[in-house]
Amino acid sequence: MRAWLWDRPPHTPVLFKISDLLAGPIFAFPEVPWVDHTFEKMGTLNMNLEIHTNEKEVTEKEVTLHLLPGEQLLCEASTVLKYVQEDSCQRGIYGKLVCTDFKIAFLGDDDSALDNDETQFKNKVIGENDITLHCVDQIYGVFDEKKKTLFGQLKKYPEKLIIHCKDLRVFHFCLRYTKEEEVKRIVSGIIHHTQAPKLLKRLFLFSYAAAAQNHAATDPRNHTVMFDTLKDWCWELERTKGSVKYKAVSVNEGYKVCERLPAYFVVPTPLPEEDLSRFQGHGIPLWCWSCHNGCALLKMSALPKKEQDDGLSQMQKSFLDGIYKTIHRPPYEIVKTEDLSSNFLSLQDIQTAYSKFKQLFLIDNSTEFWDTDIKWFSLLESSSWLDIIRRCLKKAIEITECLEAQNVNVLLLEENASDLCCLVSSLVQVMMDPHCRTRIGFQSLVQKEWIMGGHSFLDRCNHLRQSDKEEVPVFLLFLDCVWQLVHQHPPAFDFTETYLTVLSDSLYIPIFSTFFFNSPHQKDNVGRESQDTQSKPLNLLTVWDWSVQFEPKAQMLLKNPLYVEKPKLDKGQRKGMRFKGPQGQGGRFSSWFSLFPASWTRTALSSGTAWPEHQRQLSLPLTQSKSSPKRGFFREETDHLIKNLLGKRISKLINSSDELHDNFREFYDSWHSKPTDYHGLLLPHIEGPEIKVWAQRYLRWIPEAQILGGGRAATVSKLLEMMEEVERLQEKIDARPHGQGALLAEAPLLLRGSARLSALFPFALLQRHPSKPVLPTSGWKALGDEEDLAKREDEFVDLGDV
Repeated sequence: MRAWLWDRPPHTPVLFKISDLLAGPIFAFPEVPWVDHTFEKMGTLNMNLEIHTNEKEVTEKEVTLHLLPGEQLLCEASTVLKYVQEDSCQRGIYGKLVCTDFKIAFLGDDDSALDNDETQFKNKVIGENDITLHCVDQIYGVFDEKKKTLFGQLKKYPEKLIIHCKDLRVFHFCLRYTKEEEVKRIVSGIIHHTQAPKLLKRLFLFSYAAAAQNHAATDPRNHTVMFDTLKDWCWELERTKGSVKYKAVSVNEGYKVCERLPAYFVVPTPLPEEDLSRFQGHGIPLWCWSCHNGCALLKMSALPKKEQDDGLSQMQKSFLDGIYKTIHRPPYEIVKTEDLSSNFLSLQDIQTAYSKFKQLFLIDNSTEFWDTDIKWFSLLESSSWLDIIRRCLKKAIEITECLEAQNVNVLLLEENASDLCCLVSSLVQVMMDPHCRTRIGFQSLVQKEWIMGGHSFLDRCNHLRQSDKEEVPVFLLFLDCVWQLVHQHPPAFDFTETYLTVLSDSLYIPIFSTFFFNSPHQKDNVGRESQDTQSKPLNLLTVWDWSVQFEPKAQMLLKNPLYVEKPKLDKGQRKGMRFKGPQGQGGRFSSWFSLFPASWTRTALSSGTAWPEHQRQLSLPLTQSKSSPKRGFFREETDHLIKNLLGKRISKLINSSDELHDNFREFYDSWHSKPTDYHGLLLPHIEGPEIKVWAQRYLRWIPEAQILGGGRAATVSKLLEMMEEVERLQEKIDARPHGQGALLAEAPLLLRGSARLSALFPFALLQRHPSKPVLPTSGWKALGDEEDLAKREDEFVDLGDV
């Protein structure tokens, strides 16, 4: 009854029987402008009770639709109700729903405007009520209270529209009071422009680039290494001291050898350049990174497995034997191969796990949240997403042990070397190279291993909607693995989890070219075609120019104020002072923060000052009620074991497995038993409870999951306050002028005042509406006096900010 009542449009009388009121629960009138909370005179139980809306005309406030350069309006619908909270009260805001060739936007009259603090983290491209077309995951319609998936041509149009987004937002729109023709246009338009297959040339990326030629943007090349020139690769070789054994080549310039490879890359020095053109770049060991001891991480794509004659097979075998002898020259050069296609995860495993995992956070209403709360652990475990993260980190640690402890080169093998190779090689470099833990270094790493490494972002993100089977969140899995490291070792990273979150959101913003191509060749080829049709080449933006999305104050939330900077020691200083950071930009808390052991900092920053009412812990317990043969600490996967047992001697297999287990466990335990060097090797904890849910990304849109005044953000705020107090005292001791410290200049102002923060800061500030139904003053009499109200535990009353 309540859902029907609150969905009434302005100036519509509502009739219902008072007996219905007495038979049902106490109801609350939402705070919407068109409801009059005064009761007419009540008669007997058989009399009808009529509630009239306000006689005053309710006019929708005109909200301007902001269009980007090249953006065009496609369709729109008026008198659409966007539910603020999809629960029994069904409160909402009337407005206009529009669809452009870039986004779906709701333009409503929201009186609760953002205050100055909240606008500091406002995205300049995507508004709070905007959904880019590429960010739409699923569209549902409600027909007679039944939820159905919408696709193709519709014979009947829904009364409610539900949109699930890839960033896990959920939007509910009521279309009952919209004109029928407008409903048909807006629903059909949204379905067509988000679900229908697209052509690459039709992406909004190119419309924006053509229209924004005169819009100046900061050139990120001054900071992030793009690896699109031979000079960039030579610089990376010099930085890692790998130029002795490896060389940068330009044999693929113009993509003459292979369209899958970048124009420039690095190979072993003894490798003849004529071998690079054979088999279209397959079977070539490509350099990824060099360790401080001279060992290197390489990757190779497998040769095509097609029906072929014996002569071609023998030719391929001879070619691979020659390549292997070039890089494997014991005792000077030893190479260990790691076949990720057969001994590791499959793309199907990742796709299935994430499909189950994301459903835990696409919550339609508050009731659904609490109903699934009691099944949280079983649902989380059955998704296997945390176990996949653990296996990725474990594999990266195994390869790190080979490079660091065994002093051997590692060659990663994969069919195209563009999915799991990108994932594992990037994780290894984050763990071993402190430069990759800075923001500029991390962005350069993504450019080198993912963009130039040929990861198929266009297919893996399904931007063209051409194949759902190809959509696999490999890059999101990498970011989740990096978040585990950031969460466990905060002082080791120059960037924050907020940086990782907005980077994952940027996958679906089609004004940046970074994540919208399958290869560098595809991007360059589109650029050349544009020059033929236009007088000027297209200026495609890169996501690394954060000024396009955020103001300078908001960008400060991407930088970690607790980062321990790399020391700059004089020759006379002792090595034991390696943790002391300079008092310059970005590292003014480094020396103070590094005095605490890593275990203390990890515990302090992982805990909060308040706890939620729900039971959703962010990790699985170490002891599980049901043991799974595939899940165990450092246990080999059962399926792989059975397959090998069919064709190999048991004793040989078990011995090799035990040896690997012993070496790995010894290396892992040895590192964790020593003090953490934030500018050296960095290993994560991968025991069951240590692998956690990335709460900021996955829970940020769920009001019930907020921990007001608590969580990691509040803890960091308290730490900053303590550090600032220590620096003030130190200034007094040193008798320095107070103005030189600039104590509060660098710490984000949004982190000040932990009482108003949420565990999901800074995104939780956008959730301005209360999570419990509002009870108006007209309903207080039905509840009795205050003493009776205090005894009621199953009813919720929102007292505002009191």
